[in-house]
Amino acid sequence: MRPMGASFKRVHRRFLEALNPARYSETMPPTRSHFPKSETALLIVDAINPFDFPGGQKLARNALKTARAIARLAERARRVPIPVVFVNDNLGRWRSDCEALIDYCLKPGGPGAEVVETLRPKKDDFVVLKSTLSGFHQTPLEAMLRQGDVKTTVVTGFVAGNCVLFTAAEAYMRDFKVIVPRDCVVDQTAEEHTDALKKMQRVLKARTPVGSAVRFRR
Repeated sequence: MRPMGASFKRVHRRFLEALNPARYSETMPPTRSHFPKSETALLIVDAINPFDFPGGQKLARNALKTARAIARLAERARRVPIPVVFVNDNLGRWRSDCEALIDYCLKPGGPGAEVVETLRPKKDDFVVLKSTLSGFHQTPLEAMLRQGDVKTTVVTGFVAGNCVLFTAAEAYMRDFKVIVPRDCVVDQTAEEHTDALKKMQRVLKARTPVGSAVRFRR
């Protein structure tokens, strides 16, 4: 085997030095991503929603009151400021972005239009698109929250026994504390709403106060 040349040794030494975090941080940032530091983050699940499934029109009518409660909670969070993250299904539209999904849901006569208008993201909000029931599964959500040193997730949205439950469960499994404001989630029936909240209280140790009682900590 040929001995290593001096030039190779220099390159190798520079490579090893670059692996030193202190040295590395002086030369370039490890990532271009940024998420604000905050103890708490507000997650809004499936707010951009056409409600075009069986029973969706009735649910959309019931969801409007919930949407207004979420909107009030989100405004309080923004004033702190606490990061507001919309965790939304991509609706099977793999080439879409957030604005395209909003336009789709706001089409004339769509049952979800009023909910979407009430809850559409603001300029400084974050958006994560998902393709399954959980907001964490194969999405950057956990990486965002870790970068912000988030300890508590306030989970809101639609519907309580489905995507809210799965997102809250995965937050719990990742050692985040979970708060689910009971007036900021909704389900197809009052019974399903109550059952989902009880399950999250029992299994996920989630707190379920009303939204106005949630205290945000930065």
